[in-house]
Formats: sequence, structure tokens, C-alpha cells
Amino acid sequence: MAEAAALAKIELQLIRVLHTLISERSVSRAALRLGSSQPAVSGQLRRLRALTGDPLLVRSGQGMAPTPTALALQEPAARLLLEAERIFSPRQRLQAFEPATARQRFRIAASDYLDPFFLPELVARLQREAPGVQLDLQALSADFDYRAALARGEVDLVIGNWPEPPEELHLGRLFSDELVVLMSQDHPMARAPARSWTLERYLACQHLAPMPFAAAQPGFVDQHLASLGLSRSVAVRSAHFGQLPQMVAQSLLVLTTGRQFCSRFVDRLPVKILRCPVPFPPLNYYQLWHELGHAAPAHRWLREQVRELARQLARA
Repeated sequence: MAEAAALAKIELQLIRVLHTLISERSVSRAALRLGSSQPAVSGQLRRLRALTGDPLLVRSGQGMAPTPTALALQEPAARLLLEAERIFSPRQRLQAFEPATARQRFRIAASDYLDPFFLPELVARLQREAPGVQLDLQALSADFDYRAALARGEVDLVIGNWPEPPEELHLGRLFSDELVVLMSQDHPMARAPARSWTLERYLACQHLAPMPFAAAQPGFVDQHLASLGLSRSVAVRSAHFGQLPQMVAQSLLVLTTGRQFCSRFVDRLPVKILRCPVPFPPLNYYQLWHELGHAAPAHRWLREQVRELARQLARA
């Protein structure tokens, strides 16, 4: 009886406040996003704390952090809001997204392995087509759990490359790329005859590599080499992928990555692209998203912008 009485006190707006508070991790930012006042949201947070028996948000440094209970409630709250939208606003859910007048916030986690022009071009495209849209860009890294972030609604879209993307997520293929080797024009192999660029000489080079997405696993190149019973000497690993071509240009290090990425630097730096003597499978890039935003018109529009931009850059 007590549980039924507690449920009777919960309205949909309180669920929306709960989800927004956990997402924003700030009473003031949640109030702004909800179009409410800070005292009103503070009062609703007190109600939520009483109903759940948990503080939900606690002080952490200069801000607030969600408790484990809050994080566990975030995805069910998002699902409940989505189902309520489907029940009560089917026409609104299906109506076209109007980018020119939209006041939408998109949150994207993206790898900078794709193309150095990709994110700048995406920002320019969204600013041009939807000037009222806010865009938050999150880097993919070994300590960022993108699957959990998508499930909790903390990001709307993840863009990167995976040999096998997670099965529980929706995916859209963006493009496939060939793995090549980037080296300085001063590297001995850059001036040598093509027939001398052998597997043995490739493996004997000093290699430069990005940090893998998962701390406990080697990167794509090293995983494939290991599957062939091969290994290379990685002299430098860096989390700053966009700076790797400059490191190549100023050293005898070699970088193995996608041709599309490397091609952007050939006219800007004293570097050269060589074919890779190892038979690598294609490097496949995807955009991934969760069921939470699958049917939302705004999210469908965003995914179409990403897909079209990837096509344009692949043709360039």
C-alpha cells in the first residue's frame, strides 16, 4: 500500500526532472534546460530524494556527481519519457525536424582517426543548416565507456571505427578505408625502390601508434599483426592522434593508419604515403546510436548529416 501511494505521487514531469538532473549533474543547468527556476528544481530534487531514499546527486569538487542509484535510474527514466512521447504525442514524434528553427542539443562522441576535416566540417555544416543547435563533442578514449554513455542518454551518437561494433547498438556504415603507411620524405624507405619496401623492413621500422580505445587491448593494427604471428616495435604511443603526422614529418617514425586521414597531410607536410606490406582488412567507420534516440526526428536528421558529410569527404 505504501509503495502504491508513493507511485501515485509521481508525475511525468518529475521523471523528466530526474533524467535532466542526472544528465546535467547541476541544478542550475537542469533548470535552464527545463525552462524552470533553480528553486523549483531544487524542490523537485528534494522530492526525488525522499521518494528514492537516495541523495541522487552529491557534491564532488566544484560540481555534483550522480550516485550509483542515480546512474541506474537514468536509462529507465529515459525509456519512460520516450514511451510517454510515443503514447501522448505520436504526431509530434513523427513530424519533420525543422533545422532552421530548432533549439536542440546534440552530444557526439567521435574519434579523430577518421579525417582531420571531419569534425570541423560537421560543425560548419550544422552551424549553417541549424544555427540554433548546440553541439557537444566528446573524444573517444580508453577511459570513456561509450556504450554506457549511449544507454544512459549522455551522448546521442558515437562515430569511430571498430572491427566488430557492439551488437546491442544501431549502426550506420560511413565508409571503408585502406590502411597505408605514412613516413617522412627523409626516411630511407621513402627514397628506396618500391620493391625494397618489404614486410621485414616494415616490421623493422620504429613505429608511431595511437593509444587504443580499450586500455586492456592492443589497437587494431597490433591485433591484426598478432593474428598473423607478427609484431612490430612501437617506439611512441600518443593519445593526440591529430599530432601524429607532424611527429612523422620530424622523425624517422612511421604511422600505419587510413589513407583518407594520411592524404590530408601530403600537401601540408614533408611526408609520403606508402602501401602497407601487410594484408590488412579494410578500416570500417560507423556511426552508432542507441534505441533511445532511434526514432527521434532530430536524431535521424543528425545521422543523415553525418552520413552525407562522410560521403562527401570520401569522394574528395
